[in-house]
Amino acid sequence: MLQSSNAPKQVVVVGGGFGGLRVAKRLAKSPVHTALIDRRNYHLFQPLLYQVATAALSPADIAEPIRRVLRRHQNVRVLLGTVTDIRLAEQRVVWDGGELAYDYLVLSAGATHAYFGNDAWSKRAPGLKTVDDALEIRRRVLLAFEAAEMVRDPDARRAKLTFVVVGGGPTGVELAGALREVASESIPADFRHVDTKTARVILVEGQSRLLPAMSERASTRALADLRDMGVEVRLNTLVTDIDDEAVKLGDERLPAANVIWAAGVRASSLGRKLGVELDRAGRVIVHPDCSVPGHPNVFAIGDMAAQVDADTKSPVPGVAQGALQMGDFVANVIDHEVKYGNARRGAFRYRDKGSMATIGRARAVADIGRQSIGGLLAWLLWSLIHVAFLISFRNRAFVMFNWIWNYAVRTKGARLITGGNPPALDRERSRSAPPRAHRTETAAQAPTKT
Repeated sequence: MLQSSNAPKQVVVVGGGFGGLRVAKRLAKSPVHTALIDRRNYHLFQPLLYQVATAALSPADIAEPIRRVLRRHQNVRVLLGTVTDIRLAEQRVVWDGGELAYDYLVLSAGATHAYFGNDAWSKRAPGLKTVDDALEIRRRVLLAFEAAEMVRDPDARRAKLTFVVVGGGPTGVELAGALREVASESIPADFRHVDTKTARVILVEGQSRLLPAMSERASTRALADLRDMGVEVRLNTLVTDIDDEAVKLGDERLPAANVIWAAGVRASSLGRKLGVELDRAGRVIVHPDCSVPGHPNVFAIGDMAAQVDADTKSPVPGVAQGALQMGDFVANVIDHEVKYGNARRGAFRYRDKGSMATIGRARAVADIGRQSIGGLLAWLLWSLIHVAFLISFRNRAFVMFNWIWNYAVRTKGARLITGGNPPALDRERSRSAPPRAHRTETAAQAPTKT
């Protein structure tokens, strides 16, 4: 280790997500000094990010400044910056603010989108991992309706009102259901020239069923609910190309204004700087105690770790509860070794507390133990659990109020288009506008919905 036995050990945590934040909080009463580095100043509750993308919630409803979360922990300092290198031999972390020496290092930098070798699709089909991603998706979705309001060519309007979600996991299912509700319930009365209910929401999944990580019963229920809502679900279908005007599903070219990517993830590139074995998703293949091979004082947790449950020998899923449990485990290992010296470490055991996904208003599916439930009961359970896991009372209060309001009035209140008026919308306006000599119609003479 770097310091004498009497000096507090230095712990560096990279990433303020579920796992990293849990480690910092659990070590609050340990005789260590902890530095938490994140390139953003807030902790994000990612499971509700899709509701920001579909205008149900605002970013501040599901995020909290990391400094505020850790303000009472005097042995923790928060650093805003990006880690650029990890020097294992020297036990140093290089970031854009300098270098940090460590006795223990915890890597919890999360994951990003994976396009399976087609990274050029990223500009056309954004993923959903950050607040910026959610705001960009919200912007594109709302602009598509605005453009459809102005365009007069039926084919062009149809393309503007076609939304393709790629990936049938929880994020894809939740996004597809929310988009369908936006088009059919939240905004129809707000537009004069276009019927937003005619919008097509298409969910594409390469496997034979939705929600492949959940039970067959949950998958079947989710499929039935989505189709009942009007979502077109295409199973056993692969995206073969995406361009500026369309998405190609197999051999079919489908004009679509919006494509949203929810089909895969890739671990943070920091894992590649360790010089150890990674899996296909870029995750570090860790030891049973979550440590990096050859470096017992370096741990990878959450989406950065390819961890196997010690009992079931099954991979630990990349979900919030997995990151939280790994955070608890690693914090306990560090705390015990700092207080009592090196000892034989145990193996990480994942406790599966259930899986769930919401589909729409009073529609959800949940697997809890061997039981699979759906409908209103699953939706209420999903709502309560997600509110409970929000990090602050303010977040819980605001989210609960927004959900009750949205349920009562069937609307989405965060429908702000930010980022400026894009040139594409200006071009659409100029193409769809009638000649200047004829622009004397009154509001009452404007065309009605078709």
